[in-house]
Amino acid sequence: MARRIPRQAWALGLFLLILLLIPLAITNRYWMNLLITTFMFVSLGQAWNWVGGYAGQISFGHAAFFGLGAYTSTLLLTKFGVNPWLGMLAAGVVAIAVAFLIGWPVFRLQGHYFAIATIALGEILRIGFDNWEWAGGASGIELPIMESSFLHFQFFSKVPYYFIALALALITYGITWWMTNSKVGYYLRAIREDQDAARALGVNPTKYKYIALMLSAMITAFVGTFYAQYILFIDPASTMALDLSILISLVAVLGGAGSFLGPLLGAFLLIPINELTRSFLGGGGRAYNLIIYGALIMAIAIWQPGGLWELLERWRKRRRGRKQEVTHEAA
Repeated sequence: MARRIPRQAWALGLFLLILLLIPLAITNRYWMNLLITTFMFVSLGQAWNWVGGYAGQISFGHAAFFGLGAYTSTLLLTKFGVNPWLGMLAAGVVAIAVAFLIGWPVFRLQGHYFAIATIALGEILRIGFDNWEWAGGASGIELPIMESSFLHFQFFSKVPYYFIALALALITYGITWWMTNSKVGYYLRAIREDQDAARALGVNPTKYKYIALMLSAMITAFVGTFYAQYILFIDPASTMALDLSILISLVAVLGGAGSFLGPLLGAFLLIPINELTRSFLGGGGRAYNLIIYGALIMAIAIWQPGGLWELLERWRKRRRGRKQEVTHEAA
């Protein structure tokens, strides 16, 4: 007897098919840019989710790994002529090394002390690059314009960037699926609920928080490299700013921290709001973005701590309960 394919698998397949066909339907460069940015934050939000959602370690310094990814590949390209794809791999290695170095002191802290420490580390790195003249200082670095090709990681059309951003998001979700269904995910959730109890049961909290942080840093650095190649200009203000760290974390928290699809929901809601606000309000839209972030954080904390995913789950359970009631009455 043929095995029945679950409804969720059909829905996921249809969603992926739509994503693959979107470039055929949308030719406007603005809307393509919006989708590319959204996919970037799907990856960034899910990478943050491994640390902040699964392990319960709220980080406000992830922009540091994003900036390291952008600067590592860019400096290797502009100073030494290293191919950007190799630069992306090098950026991942650098981010993992930095995550390993900072993990030991910050993992000794918990709660808001951990969050404050990540803010401090991110700001230290940003200020350091602001004053590092060899790396462009506060003025930043313009990447050289090369021939449009996959090898050079530069394209005249936005369509290749769209598929690369989508591929990064799929890779990130592949790692999330593995983590969710492996002992790593179970241990991380146990650490989030009660670190002392998890340790008493034989789980090494530091080891598994290190795994989550280093994987998160690697993916965040990959996206940072992609951003540098896409924009062709980087500076500390755009790649290491605190508001970028807040936006990354807010994507996951809004969608549902600790859930599989939460960062996807958060990115597809928050990033269009962010980009449309900046477009319609021009240069003055930046402050309004921060107001929106703050309002969303307060709204989530007060009314919906579990994010959009928990809200959808509650609605689905309520709908299922009503169907069962109708079926019972009909019987």
